[in-house]
Amino acid sequence: MTIQTNIHPSAVVEAGAQIGTGARIGPFCHIGADAVVGDNVELVGHVSVQGATTIGAGTKVWPMTVLGAPPQNTKHKGGRTTLVIGANCTIRESVTMHLGTDDSRGETTVGDNGFFLAYSHIGHDSIVGKNATFANGATLGGHCEIGDNVYIGGLSAVHQFVRVGDNAFLAGCSAFVGDVIPYAIAVGNRAKLRGLNIIGLKRSGVPRSEIHLLRRAYNTIFDPSRTVAENVELAKAEFSASPAAMKIIDFITSRGKRHYTVPPLKGGADDDAENDA
Repeated sequence: MTIQTNIHPSAVVEAGAQIGTGARIGPFCHIGADAVVGDNVELVGHVSVQGATTIGAGTKVWPMTVLGAPPQNTKHKGGRTTLVIGANCTIRESVTMHLGTDDSRGETTVGDNGFFLAYSHIGHDSIVGKNATFANGATLGGHCEIGDNVYIGGLSAVHQFVRVGDNAFLAGCSAFVGDVIPYAIAVGNRAKLRGLNIIGLKRSGVPRSEIHLLRRAYNTIFDPSRTVAENVELAKAEFSASPAAMKIIDFITSRGKRHYTVPPLKGGADDDAENDA
């Protein structure tokens, strides 16, 4: 049986737009001429798809969402840039995702299986990995890099150019002005690390032995008796056999010494202390 594409009579689909098989375009949607809507995508209604935006197969978009609007960047001169959204994402009410800028990487990229709650925002030229969750009002500045399996809590903001490593948990009502290492929990204004995301590690199938190694590596890297640079070298020697520990080390060292990485809260207990691994 052929799956039919369904476009509501009140929707506006400009000439040149590509609409996939089985797509459902609800009432009062507007799809621009340069847009690509994948197979089995559903735009519930009142959705605006602008610019060179590609929406991956199976994604569902709820009302008042705007995808592919021009970047909020005064350096952008109007050149053709893109927004690419992966497959099987859920994009709830009033979400905004912007195109890249023509003086930067020129593309905003969102991975598969993302879950973006109402009023969340992804700024220009950002990269968001797969299985991301943005709670209500979570905001991403331009040029950010968000790893896989990252959770960003409601009403939290990530400053432009900040990186967040895989499996990190960013708590709600927080401000992130520096990089957050993989597997970490971070919270506060300005945010500090509160230990490791033990629950997330367990859900990802990381073995108990690896979690214990990761805790030891975390404590070594952030030992206050030495500089982070010294600690990283020690951790690199001691935990070279641990893929998870090396992911943190590589994350810290990949941008050089001058880039700010969010540190642990001084004198505070790690929130993962009660999560016995």
